[in-house]
Amino acid sequence: MWIEKLAHGVLELDTPIGPRYLQLNFCERALLLWTFRNFSSLPQEVLRTSERRLIDRLWNEERFVSRSVVGASEQPVIGRVERRAMATIKSMPKRKPVASTSATLAEEGRQAISA
Repeated sequence: MWIEKLAHGVLELDTPIGPRYLQLNFCERALLLWTFRNFSSLPQEVLRTSERRLIDRLWNEERFVSRSVVGASEQPVIGRVERRAMATIKSMPKRKPVASTSATLAEEGRQAISA
């Protein structure tokens, strides 16, 4: 099984529209085979920076393969990368500074020094 993955394996990406498969060259298959040696699926966040850059580069180069073509479904999957959507951060409304607080602290400081 390892030899088949090394020779013909593809990488599965989990996307909102369904799984997509990336065609890899030999060196990329060797690197990702080592990464996925103990796990069949990993979230993108736990991958090393170089592995994330490799996946992003492959994604941008559009090196996708279709598994519906005859014979393509026999290609072994090296691993599955879970691409989670980025969480949206809600910004808090700006607070208005209280003008009397800073003046009160300054007066208390002067009183403490004079005492």
